[in-house]
Amino acid sequence: MEAQGGNRLSCGTICLKYLLFLFNILFWLAGAAVLAVGVWTLVEKSDYISLLNSSFYSASAYILIAAGLIVIVTGIIGCCATLKEMRALLIVYLVLLICIFLLEIIAGVLAYITYQECFPFCYQLDEELRQNLKGTMQQKYKQSGEDDVTQAVDKLQQEFKCCGSYNSSDWKDCAWIQEPLNKRLVPDSCCKSPGDLCGLRDHPSNIYKVEGGCIVKLEEFILSQLYILAAVGIGIAFLQFVGMMFTCCLYQNLKEEPY
Repeated sequence: MEAQGGNRLSCGTICLKYLLFLFNILFWLAGAAVLAVGVWTLVEKSDYISLLNSSFYSASAYILIAAGLIVIVTGIIGCCATLKEMRALLIVYLVLLICIFLLEIIAGVLAYITYQECFPFCYQLDEELRQNLKGTMQQKYKQSGEDDVTQAVDKLQQEFKCCGSYNSSDWKDCAWIQEPLNKRLVPDSCCKSPGDLCGLRDHPSNIYKVEGGCIVKLEEFILSQLYILAAVGIGIAFLQFVGMMFTCCLYQNLKEEPY
């Protein structure tokens, strides 16, 4: 009977090892996906997010990268602890899972508190960001030493199919548009079919005049990034909870197993 009980316990331990190993693979893949999204956002989108002159939005990409790296490292530690059956390393892995889980809870609470505190003034903050984008477009576009801003604005208008911050009329007060030698009414990047001097006409058939300003579409993109952050946090938190249960069970079984 004792032998049978020992065999059952050994089978249970082996089953837990494989379950925890499978969990760590999923955990590692989740971290790699989060890291990839963060790097993609930083490389492909940071150039025009920087037009808003706000570190809050660009910080989301760095948060994703940091979260991805932490999850990957934690997953590797978990795999080593599982395969080597090292109880001390299992404790380290469990502590890391608990710390990340608590940090996610704290971050969520702080985000909720921040939102509640800013709620009466959130519209004003958005309006300030809109004015910053409008001012940047009008004052720095096609100006000497502002090549990065010019490229970012052109990419923003073409990718989001928009013209101006609020609408195409924002370009009337642009320093470059008002230059005597410039006959364009809007930049060529506002055109539906971009080409040299296509900005001479601002008819809706030629430019993105009725599609809305770039700030609205940029805010929608940033909001989608925040949704990704929230979804990632919830998904990783669920995986961590499952992993903590598996880790505790495996640690207890290894402690009771005679090796």
